[in-house]
Amino acid sequence: MGALLFASVMILILLGFYVACSFMLALFGILSFFLMIFVAKFLFVYIREVMSKDQRPPVAGPVFSQLIHFSKLFDYQASLAQKYITYRMILPSHSEIYTADPVNVEYILKTNFINYGKGEYHCDIMKDLFGDGIFAVDGEKWRHQRKLASYKFSTKVLRDFSTSVFQDNAAKLVLKVSMVAAAKQMMDLQDMLMKSTLDSIFKVGFGVDLNSLSGSDVFGNQFIKAFDDSNVIVYWRYVDLLWRIKRFLNLGLEAALKHNIKVIDSFIFELIRCKREQMKNKELDRGKEDILSRFLLESKKDPKKMNDQYLRDIILSFVIAGKDTSADTLTWFFYLLCKHPLVQEKVVLEVREATKAQINISADEFAKKITEKALDKMQYLHAALTETLRLYPAVPMDGKHSEEDDILPDGFKVKKGDGMCYMAYAMGRMRCIWGEDAGEFRPERWLENGVFQPESPFKFTAFQAGPRICLGKEFAYRQMKILAAVLVNFFKFKLVDERKEARYRTMFTLHMDQGLHLYAFPRL
Repeated sequence: MGALLFASVMILILLGFYVACSFMLALFGILSFFLMIFVAKFLFVYIREVMSKDQRPPVAGPVFSQLIHFSKLFDYQASLAQKYITYRMILPSHSEIYTADPVNVEYILKTNFINYGKGEYHCDIMKDLFGDGIFAVDGEKWRHQRKLASYKFSTKVLRDFSTSVFQDNAAKLVLKVSMVAAAKQMMDLQDMLMKSTLDSIFKVGFGVDLNSLSGSDVFGNQFIKAFDDSNVIVYWRYVDLLWRIKRFLNLGLEAALKHNIKVIDSFIFELIRCKREQMKNKELDRGKEDILSRFLLESKKDPKKMNDQYLRDIILSFVIAGKDTSADTLTWFFYLLCKHPLVQEKVVLEVREATKAQINISADEFAKKITEKALDKMQYLHAALTETLRLYPAVPMDGKHSEEDDILPDGFKVKKGDGMCYMAYAMGRMRCIWGEDAGEFRPERWLENGVFQPESPFKFTAFQAGPRICLGKEFAYRQMKILAAVLVNFFKFKLVDERKEARYRTMFTLHMDQGLHLYAFPRL
């Protein structure tokens, strides 16, 4: 009886194994079949586009070929732009067109602005992280957010309040650097700058003292890491054709993104709750009214439209605009100062001349001397920061979507549904735009008789241009100049490894990979 039972069990196991193997083979066969169809379809589309004589931009390859070059993606695109100033890469559904031609850029961002919005393709990729924030939407939502923000950015109250916050946080940063310098230890200046600018945007934008620079806010530090990692993962979607499947199955990077977004949402919703409580208890100084307060007041008029999820999306847009762009630019700025010590000394001399400050003054006292009048005198510093943005733009590439068939000024045809990207990083390295010394860091190119001379925003695209031009441009310059001036006045900076060339992380904003490791030496 026992032998019969054992034999029956073994037969069932073998039968189950056979059925399982058959199922797996069938599943593998089905997947292989669909993969073959996809490859055949793509090859057909690719060959058709390469052979096209329809005055389309030259084909530089399939979009997913960028996977091979992902760690140096913007340099790869710059090398292609040297060969074809406007080119395209192929997806099964459409072409992605890339341009570094200022004439085309002006046409896309201004002349025919209405035809080139973010589009469904880009919005779908960005939505999980940025939702309906200003950087990921078109139409009425974009106009609504821009109108509210433009009013706030134009007020003298915000300008004066933000200047005071920048001065205070610059002084705090000096104290942090002083402690590390006194111990003769190396520091990651990028990390310090990220925390300092985050503290500033939370105070100015949301009326909250985050104090991430002190390291005391664990929840805030978790938010920073979750947000930065999510930025990288979402950007990876542009070259990962399987990201939707991975999101559905909750696998790999998409699983990590889902976890990070929970951390981000928890932090932001708590911020909204606290701000509402603050406003309810009338603990708001009208002389220091922040940007979030204005959006919350607006939400009372239409709570269904401006719900907490919508406010969360708006807040994240301000975080990436206020933290990442300024901190990234300052990181590359100090890297370039270390590589060009004569420029570093020129900046110091100008700062001290503009402020007329004594050498033994405290950080708080010195920061207060950086007034609007003093900032206006810092023309060389302004040029050096702008030159940094030319070579290392905070947003290295920006993608649009063509709503209708079109023809670019250079004669190339654009089809409805095509992606349209202008490459700020590549443009800063184009000899046909900036001359034979395009690859050199030379702040003097921006000066005429010692006075800063701006370039066309369609040539220097670090702050976008046309209707979407950055509302916080002057806000960003003021923050960067105050932080830079205070730091160079008190410290001389030197790279830990002067032979090492810095690299970036491939993401929406140009973070320096692995940070900026420096030694700081007090200036006498």
